[in-house]
Amino acid sequence: MVKSSSRKLAIKNLKGSDEELRISWMLKNMGQNKTFYYMSQKKNLDKSVLLTELKKKYQKYREQWRENPKLGVNNHLCGKLSYDTKIKPLCIDIELAAVCDLGCPHCYRQFISTPDKIMSKELAFKLIEQASELKVPSMKFNWRGEPLLNPYLPDIVDYAKQNGVLETIINTNATKLDHNLSKKLINSGLDLLIYSFDGGTKKSYEKMRPGRFKKNNFEDVYKNIRDFSTLKKEMNSMFPRTKIQMVLTDETYQEQEEYFSLFKDIVDDVSVKQYTERGGKISDVGEEYIKKEVPHSNDVKSLLKINQISKNSEVMKDADGNIFVSTGRLPCEQPYQRMLITYDGRVSMCCYDWGSMHPVGYVDELAIKNGEKEYKKVKSKADSKKKGFELMNLEMPKVYNTPKEEVNTIKDIWFGKEINLVREKHSKDSLEDVEICKRCPFKETYKWKQIS
Repeated sequence: MVKSSSRKLAIKNLKGSDEELRISWMLKNMGQNKTFYYMSQKKNLDKSVLLTELKKKYQKYREQWRENPKLGVNNHLCGKLSYDTKIKPLCIDIELAAVCDLGCPHCYRQFISTPDKIMSKELAFKLIEQASELKVPSMKFNWRGEPLLNPYLPDIVDYAKQNGVLETIINTNATKLDHNLSKKLINSGLDLLIYSFDGGTKKSYEKMRPGRFKKNNFEDVYKNIRDFSTLKKEMNSMFPRTKIQMVLTDETYQEQEEYFSLFKDIVDDVSVKQYTERGGKISDVGEEYIKKEVPHSNDVKSLLKINQISKNSEVMKDADGNIFVSTGRLPCEQPYQRMLITYDGRVSMCCYDWGSMHPVGYVDELAIKNGEKEYKKVKSKADSKKKGFELMNLEMPKVYNTPKEEVNTIKDIWFGKEINLVREKHSKDSLEDVEICKRCPFKETYKWKQIS
């Protein structure tokens, strides 16, 4: 069995290891963490003792992030063994908004129907309470959409901090990040804010991140990000730590230096991320796919031919221009790390299952009641080229798993039958028996051999 240590990470950071930066930042600034503030009000504990306790808890969480998957895979921990070992979720991702105001051409939204909906405050609070009972250390408040479009976001983050969640995270496109919302987010106790910003120039950014309903402007979004940094300083707040990511595509690959220069002085960390093939097509790469969809396809195609490698092989080009070909698969870490919950309460085991095509349970009746209804509505609007849907060429999400239609808790689903069947396949090197995993676009689930 190949261990997790052989994984090639999909993100490159300007300042070094993302993991080391993340840990050192949190430990250094734990005294400003809002969870520390709330717990120090409740607990009859010396603050220095509590601070030490929370630092240890955070370090343990980050150690378990890499160690739990190895433990689970190497010891075939699933079913009762998984429960007895008490490998709990380390992060619960809840989709506060499935809707997005951008129409990025490289986004899954352009290929797989995704509802334009937000999660209710009541469901979010219920999920936070369930996560708190499990002592889940981290929660992320977005998945397929833009979390700033949910008006309850600051209240939800604050509620998570009140319930002892040590790390709260969002990804945002920053289009709605005005002064008022920025102040609310800083006050909420948000720990990590990750900007998604593709392009080192106005031209490439506006091409890669067009607005759905109105023009998206480079200068406006850049100002929002810069002003957020200024406001943080004015409020004397270290949180949230800010990070910005750019997806490497044909349009952005040559602009890495410009991109780093734009942001290195206004965010805490700048990174680039490997492009992820859209529509779940990585397992059937063919001539047409190589020509049209893989970034930097011409040089990749030539190298495959020179190295006598099948054009159907999975390929990757990293941030430094090195080209790799896949030599096999690795067990996925996510089923031992996290779960994701859609706006209406459908539970997925992986952030790359964009259409929630392999659900492992339900935490709310609404998901069962909705079924595919909201997905069909969006598909119909895209087919009719309604305003805001013109750029979409949508397919309905496929159905790869049908769990029993009943409402359960996060705990019940985490230790339940559906997700344990997947863990079992991964631990026995049979992940391609799971259809959604067989077609996974996540670079870290492949073994890579450098060919240039």
